Amino acid sequence: MKLSVIILNYNVRYFLKLCILSVQKAIEPLDAEIIVIDNNSSDDSCAMVKDRFPTISLIENKKNVGFAKANNQGVQLAKGEYLCILNPDTVVAENTFVEILKVVEELPNLGIAGPRLISGTGRYHPESKRNIPSPLTSFGRLFRIRLGKVKNYYADHIPIEETGAVDILVGAFMWVKKEHYLSVHGFDEDYFMYGEDVDLSYKIKKKGLQNYYLGSFPVIHYKGESTDRNAVYIKRFYSAMRLFYSKHFRSNWILDTIVTIGIYSISFVQSLKKHKKEIRNIDQYYLVSKDEELRDKLSVILKKEVKITSLESIQNFGDLNIELIFDTACITFEEIITIMQRLKKSNYTYKIKPPKCDYIVGSDFKDGKGEVILF
Repeated sequence: MKLSVIILNYNVRYFLKLCILSVQKAIEPLDAEIIVIDNNSSDDSCAMVKDRFPTISLIENKKNVGFAKANNQGVQLAKGEYLCILNPDTVVAENTFVEILKVVEELPNLGIAGPRLISGTGRYHPESKRNIPSPLTSFGRLFRIRLGKVKNYYADHIPIEETGAVDILVGAFMWVKKEHYLSVHGFDEDYFMYGEDVDLSYKIKKKGLQNYYLGSFPVIHYKGESTDRNAVYIKRFYSAMRLFYSKHFRSNWILDTIVTIGIYSISFVQSLKKHKKEIRNIDQYYLVSKDEELRDKLSVILKKEVKITSLESIQNFGDLNIELIFDTACITFEEIITIMQRLKKSNYTYKIKPPKCDYIVGSDFKDGKGEVILF
């Protein structure tokens, strides 16, 4: 078997379903499998997978064992030469896996490869490519300052749409040979949430392999669907960074003390902020579809007229707040991703209706919770 796609889920049933549907399209030309690990979701994620996708291998954990351990469980079950570690709130194009496979087999000394991740509004996620978060790099990012020749946290030296060697890739989408993953003992289970991808990337690099950012392959990641950028996130993220450099760098108690104070200070400030996102007032909804019955259903649930449009008719709507709803029965995932990048403007938002599903999903914000609308 050539590829094992491993998806870890926790309480994002609707996004998981969309993710699996896009992955199924992407693996059609390949000898591949999908493995879902559920970390004790309280929704009906497991029942949905069993009912809608009976051929998928499902691991049902009775408690949340964390990102690292759960993915390691999936890898133990995997039969593929390559692994694709994938978040459940991602959407891939139909040609993503086939084209990545062609590219990675030509890259010298391949370690981990990762694509260009974009938000639910089509905007680039800079954490798609990063430098090693040394103590000074983490310090600079925490306090949002540049320290002389110390590398920035993000690998800004590689253009967004190009391919290049990087140190660190993001765990939302990691492509790696199973033998290399196992040779460094996979994700370090000392991490529970955040930092696992940084640690794995660094271990692979220390092994003498090279990690690559693949900027020509955009993948939607509704980042923030699992956790908002609040005080808890700040504390967990930087605590994971402290664990990382305590494992891989010489201890510096002065810097460690400053970073610790900074973590708790910034977490406290974040806890005082209101993180509720402002609800956008949509001037006009457009449904990219030919389904008039679907248009009528959406008009009722959205309490505003929804107009049908086509790919060819999508145009610049000026300053109006526009929401495009993509019907995947009439438009491919590749076309959706292309349009989202082409029209990435502050007055545009997007929702996707998965095939044979009675809901639409999306995210209007780069770092906030996604939205599910049932009908």
